[in-house]
Amino acid sequence: MVDFALSDEQRAIRGAVRSFIEKEVVPFENDVLRNEREGKPGLDPATLRELQDRAKRHGYWGINTPEEYGGMNAGAIMSAIIGSEVGRTFVPFRFGGTADNILYAGTDEQKAEYLIPTLNGERRSCFAITEPGAGSDARAITTSAVRDGDDWVINGEKIFITNGNEADFVMVFAVTNRDLGANGGVTCFLVDRDMGWTSSPIPTMGEWGPASLSFDNVHVPGRNVLGEVGHGFDLAMQWIGQGRYMIPARAIGAAERLLEMAIAQANNRKSMGRPIADYQAIQWHIADSQVEIEAARWLTLYAAWQVEQGVDARHASSIAKLHGAVMANNVVDRVLQIHGGMGYTKELPIERWYRELRLLRIFEGTDEIQKRTIARNLLKGNVKVGAALS
Repeated sequence: MVDFALSDEQRAIRGAVRSFIEKEVVPFENDVLRNEREGKPGLDPATLRELQDRAKRHGYWGINTPEEYGGMNAGAIMSAIIGSEVGRTFVPFRFGGTADNILYAGTDEQKAEYLIPTLNGERRSCFAITEPGAGSDARAITTSAVRDGDDWVINGEKIFITNGNEADFVMVFAVTNRDLGANGGVTCFLVDRDMGWTSSPIPTMGEWGPASLSFDNVHVPGRNVLGEVGHGFDLAMQWIGQGRYMIPARAIGAAERLLEMAIAQANNRKSMGRPIADYQAIQWHIADSQVEIEAARWLTLYAAWQVEQGVDARHASSIAKLHGAVMANNVVDRVLQIHGGMGYTKELPIERWYRELRLLRIFEGTDEIQKRTIARNLLKGNVKVGAALS
């Protein structure tokens, strides 16, 4: 028997989160649009912190953080459901009390210095593996780390680093044995900003403001190696793969909200004396969007279910990420078309979503990388056709 229903608890949490987003976060959307027009960040840090504190008072703290660290430990499926609800607004809001999953691989001393303060919102981190010549091909990184007594000296450049301008420490991946490369020659280091690395903003077409990071003879204590020397690539893949299903989860929320706007516009806007909802072209836009959203939902929940079952979810996550990213871009394009010229203006949030959702097809593995992964798994027999039902 296959049961596609959410449990009572899951429905209750979903409803409560949606209510919180609608009442506490959505009202800031006009402020975010105005700030963008004035060249300011969408939310100032104080406002974001206040929203996170309100969420904490509602019990939303550390959605997927282990209970021993004060989190909800909601699990992958519930995290995806919550992610969809948060995705219903373009306000750059995230629930607090979370940290990158690989920080849990640290020593007790590292957890006290980096993990716990990050969970408490006292420190901000960033993850740095992408380089000018190593985007989708993470194995091609050239940033180096050379021993200097008990310390390491890091040289190189990283680009498109999320939170790179705001972070006060970075998890940076560097080559420590060029002969071994990704197979035992890459190490992850915890590097505080005051150890000497610098950041520069990279302007983009959306809210996302990544940075380039420069490491010029940055000395790092040996105790700041995260995990084991030479095993950094394994940590990097854990970081990249663990949350990939969360990208389509947030895309689902955005697409649902956009489709609701399209339905309202179709019913209210008249052309030649009739609501445009009466025209077949508009109906097809709406129908196609609903079909694609529902497909993305079940692909995403299936990937999350595999994560909870302890199954290798990389193939399912690649499928969900690929379809979810393309779906969101299809939906926002149709919604803009339904709104006509008004959808193209900055008076409505559609053009902003149009710009921001385009990023989904690039970061955390491009569409092409996802297709390559899916095809190789099938061609090599690692995954069988129809395996989801076996």
